[in-house]
Amino acid sequence: LFGNTATTSSGSTGFSFGTASGLGQGFGTTTTTTTAPTGFGFGGTGLFGNTQNKGFGFGTGFSSGTGTGLGAGLGSGFGGFGTQQQQQQQQQQQPPTLASLFAQPSQPPTQSNQLINTANALSAPTLLGDERDAILARWNQLQAFWGTGKGYFNSAIPPVEFTQENPFCRFKAVGYSCTPNNKDEDGLVALVFSKKETDIRSQQQQLVESLHKVLGANQTLTVNVEGVKALPDSQTEVVIYVVERSPNGTSRKVPATGLFSYLEQSNVKVQLQQLGVILTVARTELSPAQIKQLLQNPPAGVDPIIWEQAKVDNPDPEKLLPVPMVGFKELLRRLKVQDQMTKQHQTRLDIISEDISELQKNQATTVAKIAQYKRKLMDLSHRVLQVLIKQEIQRKSGYAIQADEEQLRVQLDTIQCELNAPTQFKGRLNELMSQIRMQNHFGAVRSEERYSIDADLLQEIKQHLKQQQDGLSHLIGVIKNDLEDIKLVEQGLNESVHHRGSIFS
Repeated sequence: LFGNTATTSSGSTGFSFGTASGLGQGFGTTTTTTTAPTGFGFGGTGLFGNTQNKGFGFGTGFSSGTGTGLGAGLGSGFGGFGTQQQQQQQQQQQPPTLASLFAQPSQPPTQSNQLINTANALSAPTLLGDERDAILARWNQLQAFWGTGKGYFNSAIPPVEFTQENPFCRFKAVGYSCTPNNKDEDGLVALVFSKKETDIRSQQQQLVESLHKVLGANQTLTVNVEGVKALPDSQTEVVIYVVERSPNGTSRKVPATGLFSYLEQSNVKVQLQQLGVILTVARTELSPAQIKQLLQNPPAGVDPIIWEQAKVDNPDPEKLLPVPMVGFKELLRRLKVQDQMTKQHQTRLDIISEDISELQKNQATTVAKIAQYKRKLMDLSHRVLQVLIKQEIQRKSGYAIQADEEQLRVQLDTIQCELNAPTQFKGRLNELMSQIRMQNHFGAVRSEERYSIDADLLQEIKQHLKQQQDGLSHLIGVIKNDLEDIKLVEQGLNESVHHRGSIFS
């Protein structure tokens, strides 16, 4: 819509409010063919002159011409601010200026006559001079509402051509499209190819080389692809920019308008068509003055009241602009673009979902590794502590017990007594051991139940049992030594008794 469109001798460019042959072309240019009669016709001896149709006919349906509507929709959102389909035959190759796009075209001298003729065709035709004129007026109204056909109202005046841009057409609506935000310095130019996205991506390198050849194979120019996006009807949009390197080593992006002007040249355009390019548009933003002029001037065929209401209902005036939708073709195009964008969003959501699942798996693996490293750290800490104990014992070997060591011994004895107390930890340990035995006893009956003890707790239990075993062994050794000492004492006493008896005897 706001891109550069080529002009023809029979249409206006940008926002026009009427031409010499109708009520205005709306957005872009529209060409109509008049080779076949459409709308309303009678036989050869009928009321409308030498026509070949018999009876009433609707001609070619919606429209007898090929209109571009709101453009090809290459802009962000649902389109509308992207591009317009170019006319096949152009009288000039240079892109139109923004002034010509947004300037108010001068009203042709026959514009007022056109409005008067339209009003006469819809309200008071004087073709037949009897009650049939009322039927003809209703038929003209129906054609105007439908947006196609010709309105006959006077035998001396040519009929009025009804298009979808006429203010009486009912198949109109106002939508919203994103405001372009790319600057001219960014150098972005969109190329629309009549190929699928997969074909473009598989041949992207060859495409870049071909575009470089189109630019004259200049070694100071480099073609870069900004993005590739699929469009409806098996078309693909490729956004490119060109970087120019100067001899002193600096580089800059070629402005979008300059690149677009070069690509619109006739000889260059033929080369692009051979590559499959059907449309070229510069991605440039609108100035505040252009946006203001756009909002102040309703498009051709749109009621100013509806246009004002559309501006009021704009959900985000900073990012969205109202655009008219004229006819079913434009509605179908926007529907296809919306479906395409929905598919792209769904694809992106699927990729994000896969990434989240992968991250969750990595998180679970990391948590398990962290727990494993914690247990390993605890084992290493115990080993280091044992090494330090042995080293300290060897270092203090032969020295008397110091005061601080005596305090530590007293504290350790207190802790040992608390551990050995029947009602404290020892009792709990015995209770746990009893439960373990019971579980082992009933394990055959309740085989489906499984219990496990933490490795650290099990190690502490083993250590405690080992200490008790060592204490018992030490106690047994002390008792054995005491028994040996008692035997020696008894033996000494017996020997002394025998010795005294021999003396007295």
